Amino acid sequence: MTGTAPLHGQVALVTGASRGIGRACALALGRSGAAVAIAYAQREDAAENVARAVRDDGGAATTIGADLADPSAAALLVNRTTSELGGLDIVVNNAGVTRDGLAVRMSDEDWDAVIALDLTACFRVCRAALRPMLRKRYGRIVNVSSIAGVMGNPGQANYSAAKAGLNGLTKSLAREVAGRNITVNAVAPGFIETEMTAALSGDVLSTVIATIPAGRLGTADEVAAAVCFLAQPDAAYITGHVLRIDGGLGA
Repeated sequence: MTGTAPLHGQVALVTGASRGIGRACALALGRSGAAVAIAYAQREDAAENVARAVRDDGGAATTIGADLADPSAAALLVNRTTSELGGLDIVVNNAGVTRDGLAVRMSDEDWDAVIALDLTACFRVCRAALRPMLRKRYGRIVNVSSIAGVMGNPGQANYSAAKAGLNGLTKSLAREVAGRNITVNAVAPGFIETEMTAALSGDVLSTVIATIPAGRLGTADEVAAAVCFLAQPDAAYITGHVLRIDGGLGA
C-alpha cells in the first residue's frame, strides 16, 4: 500500500465485519490504506476471508473474535487492535442484531437483546476507543445506525429505539471530544442489498422498492464509501452528523 492512500499508516477497527456492510467497510478501509482489525462474533471463517481479501489488496489485517454482549469485550477489542496493529485511529461500530415483532407482542428478552447489542455495546466500544484517541488527540468514530432510527419502523420498536439512541450517543460524544481532533459521526442506511434483504420474497421486495425514490436498493459498497469518507483526515470538520444513505426514503 502506497503512502498516497488517504488512510496510509492508520489503524481501523470494524465490528460485525465478517459480512454485509461491515465486510464492505473493512475492505474499503483496507483499500484506502488502513490496517484493519476485523471483529466478529461467530463466523470466524468468514472473518478470515475478509482479512485475506484485505491482505490480497496489499493491506494489513487481523481478526478478533468477541461477543459484544459481554461487557469486557470492548476493552478486549481495543487492546488487541492496538497490540496487534500498532494503534487505533478509526472505529466503525457496525455489529447489530434484529428481533422484530409488534410492540404489543414483544418480549422483554427481545427488547433487551437488541438494546444491549445495538446501543449499549456500541457505547462500550466508543468509551474504550476514546481513551487512546484522547491521548493521541486524533480519532474517527463512525457508528452504523439505520433509517429506522430516524423515521421509526413498524415491527421494529426495539431496533428503531436502539438506533435512535445511537444517533443521540453520536451527537453527544461528538460534542465531548471535538476539541481533541476526534470526530464522531453516524451513517443511517436505508434498504441495502444484504443477506437479510435477499431473504425477502419477490412481492415484499417489490413493495419495499416502490417506497424508495431512487427505485432500487442500496449496496453495501455505497455505505462503505460514505464511512471511508468520514474516516479520512479531510472530514475533520464534520462531526455529530447522521448521514442518511437511503435513496431518498427519508427525504
